[in-house]
Amino acid sequence: MKPLETQLDDRSVLGKVQRVLECFEAQTSTLQLNELMRRTGLAKGTVHRVATDLVCWGLLERVAGGYRLGLRLFELGQLVPRQRILRETALPFMEDLYAATREIVHLGIVDGVDVLYIEKLIGHRTAQSPSRMGGRMPLYCTAIGKALLAFSPPELVDRVIERGLVPLTPHTAAVPSLLRSQLEEAHGRGFAQEREESAFGLGCVAAPVFGPGGHLVAGISVSAPTTRFQTERLAPAVTSTAASLSRALGSPAPRASSLDREAWAG
Repeated sequence: MKPLETQLDDRSVLGKVQRVLECFEAQTSTLQLNELMRRTGLAKGTVHRVATDLVCWGLLERVAGGYRLGLRLFELGQLVPRQRILRETALPFMEDLYAATREIVHLGIVDGVDVLYIEKLIGHRTAQSPSRMGGRMPLYCTAIGKALLAFSPPELVDRVIERGLVPLTPHTAAVPSLLRSQLEEAHGRGFAQEREESAFGLGCVAAPVFGPGGHLVAGISVSAPTTRFQTERLAPAVTSTAASLSRALGSPAPRASSLDREAWAG
């Protein structure tokens, strides 16, 4: 679990709870008490007390190998209105997009300087992807992140660049001028793409999704192995799906010409 941009005071109870919960990752779903101590930097008694309380609340579970996140967190997550309504509306469109492409379909939103994946559809023949439902990736090196950035306020792009463009592969657009050029291009044509910027052997096309009032609410994408990745085949399907989902959410189909293109030239 990636730490939030805003950290609570470690001296507060909630600050300690935040430190403990953020220790868990997809690759390390179970952690022993000593490892929680090491990752949080908190005293053994403090970590044990916080973990015990979290187990009582159902936010953690005590298992043979230590502690893992509890089902109560999953229950609470399903109650988040923005995620639940967006996912429920988007799923039929995502299923149609998967049926048309037979490739990985993602739905993601902006969260800080990352894209947070709130839904992912895969099949038997789809490629391995570093993304996962509930996971995060940097906005600057994913197609869905670039689609979101291209239609977000320029201040967000500035913040992403200020945080640093760390390359995930040699193909990552880790130079600010190159990233801005890519975003301007995506902004003009209505979709973004990337080839092996986030993972070797994988390409992706993504388009923005708008809601009531024409406000950006999400991005939708299709990822495929580079051996069968064809922008001319995937882009029309992705942009058409994004437009249909936007209308279902109460917005007209996104039009790049309605945005201030000059804002991205700086």
